[in-house]
Amino acid sequence: MLTAVAAVACLAVALVPGSGTDTGRPAGAAVAGTPAGDPTGSGSAEPATGAPTDSAQPSASASAAASASPSASASARPSASASASATSKSAAAPATGRIRPGVSYQGVATAYEAADGNGACLFGPSGDMMIAAMNTTDYETSRACGAYVLVKAANGASITVRIVNECPLPCAPGQLDLSQQAFAKLADLKVGRLSITWTLLSPASAPDTLSVRYKTGSSQYWCAIQVIGHRNPVAALEMRTASGWRRLSRTSYNYFLAADGNGCGASIRITDIYGEQLTVDGLAVKPEVAQPTRVQFARH
Repeated sequence: MLTAVAAVACLAVALVPGSGTDTGRPAGAAVAGTPAGDPTGSGSAEPATGAPTDSAQPSASASAAASASPSASASARPSASASASATSKSAAAPATGRIRPGVSYQGVATAYEAADGNGACLFGPSGDMMIAAMNTTDYETSRACGAYVLVKAANGASITVRIVNECPLPCAPGQLDLSQQAFAKLADLKVGRLSITWTLLSPASAPDTLSVRYKTGSSQYWCAIQVIGHRNPVAALEMRTASGWRRLSRTSYNYFLAADGNGCGASIRITDIYGEQLTVDGLAVKPEVAQPTRVQFARH
């Protein structure tokens, strides 16, 4: 009898919920709504330049073009030294960073003496002084280089500028440091600081084709590659190797780096923030030579 009672008692204890440390969630599991990684915020879904004034879906024109194939101008000017092909990746998720298409950001505009228009992006002298420097936060390790931005002031004036430089601290997120020539289109230079909103563009006025340039010192053993004249911001650059496509790391001076030389001189694949990929073949490693291609990103 005692044995039977003891057995019943043990069974009852086993059925009582425990109060131990096991909460039912695996150790290290992220709480719902809390990112489990990406501490830098570069992949955040929230714009980093402050509250956008229009966080809805991209404009109708952007949405309509998102699934379009590359524009006809992509093959308008063939390069004698290279062949190229364009592959639409509109079905893939956009590779946007901090600055997203279809979102209007609030900030302040200041002005700087831009000299010949060269800057941290190392594009070289600019023939058009409608240019600007992006604050360090939104510059995002040169990801903003070459982006076209529509800037609007409260007085109704607007101007389209191309990002060619970086504005270091104390430039704040959302701030654009315009060339004096560009700032003067919005207000008198004496104003100093001007409240603005700005939006990323995919302009019709971009060059017919983009170019590729190898940095000084590039060879089969080490190379750095830059994309010039692109309609949309460049999200990634890859080189073909014996083992497949290799994605290169991006530098703050707007070159993609292959420190060990693996793939230098091979085919190059360039992806924009909309996910479109352009492949360029047959470019020789010619340092400091802007080699034209046959392709350009589609307009959105």
